[in-house]
Amino acid sequence: MSMMEQMMQSMPAKPMDASMNVDAAMMQECIEACSAAAMAATMCADAAGMDGMGRCASMCMNAADVATTTMRMMMRSAGMDMMAMTAMMTACRDTGMACAAECRMHDMDHCRICASACDAMVAACERMMSAMGTAA
Repeated sequence: MSMMEQMMQSMPAKPMDASMNVDAAMMQECIEACSAAAMAATMCADAAGMDGMGRCASMCMNAADVATTTMRMMMRSAGMDMMAMTAMMTACRDTGMACAAECRMHDMDHCRICASACDAMVAACERMMSAMGTAA
């Protein structure tokens, strides 16, 4: 069992807003997808900056920042608010889509990996929002 699974199981039985119907496994998947996308986007931004691709670097850093903030909000489930979480999940999804689209325009391995990680994060956010009944 991973450390994340252990932490999720150690949380109180009803830690989040009662109106949110999300199981721990789905939340864990989304947290992990956000974490992976944040890492890939940060590394892609660094490489893109060295390659003279300023727009790509900026898009990647935006995606990394939003993914990290969304992930951290999900880990604070006791203070989770449906409206705030929906707004963050929407921002995370939209920023991930924009970053993936930008990275797909470049024929570089770091961009390909970043786009893939962002696509996985977008899918995880969409599943989470659907389960929450807030898909936009």
